Amino acid sequence: MTEDMTGLPHDQGSQWYDGEAGPLVRPYAMTGGRTKPGPTGVRFDLIALVTLDAGAPGPGEDSALGPEHRALIDLCRLETQSVAELGAGADLPVGVVRVLLGDLLELGCVTVSRPVPPAQLPDERILREVIEGLRAL
Repeated sequence: MTEDMTGLPHDQGSQWYDGEAGPLVRPYAMTGGRTKPGPTGVRFDLIALVTLDAGAPGPGEDSALGPEHRALIDLCRLETQSVAELGAGADLPVGVVRVLLGDLLELGCVTVSRPVPPAQLPDERILREVIEGLRAL
């Protein structure tokens, strides 16, 4: 056994230690063993858009949220982001991000919306005809 930078002993051959990254934290440890987001009826698709809500703690505010929750809030503070972007920005698996977003949604820190599917958008031909009709007036 040797010591890492924190002075804590670790076994170099251990599955819980990576020589370059340091001690590893399993995803289920970040979510408390949960695999599904809390609120029912909310789908956290990869393209679902997450916006910071007024109920979110400000920067530097002491809250009971974990570091992963705060990382997601900080990413949303800059701009509305998709679930996929949040996963990449926080360097977390999407499954973990979904569970953490469920927590933030229940606490009133974020709102989630879904973009309009392309099939429900108006046809470009119809929009051009409307524009031409308006110009003719």
